[in-house]
Amino acid sequence: MIDRIYECSVVPELWPDVLDELAQITDSIGGMLFSARKAVNWTASESVFDAFDTYVKDGWFEKCPRRTCMMGKSQPTFFVEQDFWNEEELANNPFYRDFFHPRGLGWSAGTLLQMPTGDNIVFSIERQLDQGPIERNHVDRLNELRPHLLRSAFVSTRLGLQRAQGASETLAKFGLPALVLDAEGKFVEANDRAQSVADYVKFNEAGRRVAFSDRRSEAFLTNALKTLNVVASTDSLSFPIRNQDGNAVFVGHVMPITLAAHDIFANSYALLFFTPLDQTRAPSTDLMRSLFDMTVAETRIAKGLVKGRTLAEIAEDGSVSITTVRSQLSSILEKTGCGRQAELVGLLANIALGQSDEIPDS
Repeated sequence: MIDRIYECSVVPELWPDVLDELAQITDSIGGMLFSARKAVNWTASESVFDAFDTYVKDGWFEKCPRRTCMMGKSQPTFFVEQDFWNEEELANNPFYRDFFHPRGLGWSAGTLLQMPTGDNIVFSIERQLDQGPIERNHVDRLNELRPHLLRSAFVSTRLGLQRAQGASETLAKFGLPALVLDAEGKFVEANDRAQSVADYVKFNEAGRRVAFSDRRSEAFLTNALKTLNVVASTDSLSFPIRNQDGNAVFVGHVMPITLAAHDIFANSYALLFFTPLDQTRAPSTDLMRSLFDMTVAETRIAKGLVKGRTLAEIAEDGSVSITTVRSQLSSILEKTGCGRQAELVGLLANIALGQSDEIPDS
């Protein structure tokens, strides 16, 4: 399933098939993917395509309360209707009453990602009205796949959900610093924007291993490449790129090139791309979660540490055991490429984890 998700990154015409598979594992009818930056692009399962074609053309998308509610919640999860409305509110909601219900729809699981590049990505899995709400065990399954769905969708939506004819065209259209690597981490190809990371990443000679000025980044890439052919749903594939002062300036993202994507990137193994961190503006908590694939619980711990709280205090605040908090801290260290708690605090303080953002209790 994860291989097929990443296949869609540069072969976006395959997204409807993957959306169908997501619908099948959640006992739903179909799914859709929206992206918005300078323009709205979207695709959907055949079973719900006509409904969402009307949804876009008739202006429902711009005013849809699902998207605004997900933006307000700012959590790294798939949401269902019960997270926002009670039964009476749903019955009186004009979007459900006048659009979804007449089409036999009305239950969904959706998630949203906002990136520092201005890209907004929305996934929604749709279930028929007479089947009832999507159950939590199905939401949990979607959440396991969420980081991979969003990472792949970010690439394909940067391409306008249009398949490029070859590696050079794909990298040029992508619009962010990007490299193509082989299985040993050797440089194959890069786009012009990759020169913006040349102070931190050495890649100028074909057939030579990509090297980082930050050894921690290099170790992360090496470890990621070793297991990239068997990516698990819990694997983190994003890591900070630091300057000489130890401040994070980019986040690197490793993405496997799988299945039909090899038609675009022949003899290649991984796409490595970089999202910039704006040092003049504090990113939101949701952005921090997205950049490092943090769970809600992990983000609560990270924010507590930045505020100077001890692990014991964080455990007490969250009504969990200190053992659980330590285990989650270990996961955060691995995801951010940090070796010690103090290093983690320095990294998160540097990228200004949104101090005003509220972290939910669960």
